[in-house]
Amino acid sequence: MWWGVAAALLANVFISCGFVLEKRALSALPELSVKRPARMVRVLVSSPLWLAGCLSLGLGFAAQLLCYRTLPLAAAQGILVSGLVLLVLLSSRFLGERLSARELAGVAAILLSLGMIVLSLDQDADTVSTSAPAGRFLLVALPSLAAGLWLYLAAELRAKRRHRIPTTGIAYGVGVGFLYGVSSLTIKGVSGLVSGSDVLGTAGDLLASPYPYTLAFTAVAGLVMSQAALQRCRASLIVPVCTTANCLHAVAAGTFVFGEPLPHDAPRLLLRLGGIALAVSVLLALPRHDEQAPEEPAGEAQDPGPVRDGEPEAADDGEPGAVRGEEPEPVRGEAPGPAPATGAGPGPPERRLPAALPPAPVPTPHRGGPVP
Repeated sequence: MWWGVAAALLANVFISCGFVLEKRALSALPELSVKRPARMVRVLVSSPLWLAGCLSLGLGFAAQLLCYRTLPLAAAQGILVSGLVLLVLLSSRFLGERLSARELAGVAAILLSLGMIVLSLDQDADTVSTSAPAGRFLLVALPSLAAGLWLYLAAELRAKRRHRIPTTGIAYGVGVGFLYGVSSLTIKGVSGLVSGSDVLGTAGDLLASPYPYTLAFTAVAGLVMSQAALQRCRASLIVPVCTTANCLHAVAAGTFVFGEPLPHDAPRLLLRLGGIALAVSVLLALPRHDEQAPEEPAGEAQDPGPVRDGEPEAADDGEPGAVRGEEPEPVRGEAPGPAPATGAGPGPPERRLPAALPPAPVPTPHRGGPVP
C-alpha cells in the first residue's frame, strides 16, 4: 500500500512538470482551435518543449497505474489532488504567475489534507477492488463524457459572443475534468486486467473490455480540449479546476462502479472524508482570475484648472474664446443690442458682419475763413 502512496506522489511530480512544460510551449505557439484538430496536432508535435511535457504527463499516468492498483480509489484521488502544491510553485517560478496570500493558504490546507488521507490508510483493513462489470462502467462513463463535451462546447459558444464577459476558464476546466474522471476510472480498470505473467491473455481481456476504447477517446479528446483551454487560461487556474472535477467524479462514480467500501471505524472514516473534503473545498475556493488594477482610459482629458479673469478660454474648435470678466465692446457704427440666443433656431446663429462706416468729410477751401 505504501508503494501506492509513493507512486501517487511520483505521478504528481511528472504531471505537474508536464503541465508547466506544455504551458511554456503553448505560449509561443499560434492560437489553437478545437475545430481544427489536425492542424492543432501538427503545431503541437512541431514543438520539442511540448513533446517533453507530453512525455512527462505519460510517465505520470503510468505511475497512476501502480497507485490505483494498490490504493482505494478515494485515497488515491485524495493524494493525487495534492499535486496542486507543486503545480502552483512551478507556475510561480517558471510561468511568472504570482502567488497571493489566499493561494498560499490554500497550498498549506492541501498539505494538511494530504496528511489526513495518509493517516486514514490501513493496509490490513482497506479493500482494493480492480474489476467492475462492463455495463456498470458504461452506465457512468457515457453520460459523463457527454456532459463534459457539452460543457466545453457551451463555453466555446459563449466565448464567441460579441458582448461577452471575459472567460475565467471554469467551464473549460469542469468539462475537461469530466473526461479525465472517466479516464481515471478507465486506468483503474486497466490496472486490474494487466498481468505480467500472461501477456496474450491480458491483451485479449483488454480488447474484450470497454477500457481501451474509452481510454483512446479520452486521450484524444482530452488532448485537444485541454491544450486549447491551457493556452487561453492560467495553468494555476485551469489545472486546479480540472483536478477538482476529476476528483469529485472519480470518487463519486468510482465507489459505485468498483464497489470499494469506505473505512468502517469512525476515526479513519472522518480522516478520509475530511481530507478529501478539505482538498476539494480549497480548490473550489481558490481565486478564479487575477485582480487587475484599474487603468485610466487612453485620451482622457485632464482638468486644465481654474481660468483666471482676463485670460482667454480655449474653445472646442481650438480658437480662443471670450475673455472672462470683460464685456464685449460694440462695433463702431453698430448699435448695441441683445446677444442672439443660442439654440433658438435649428442651427447655430450666424455671425453679423460689422456695418461699413461712412467716409469722413474732406475739408474744402472756403473764402472768408475755415469751414465751420
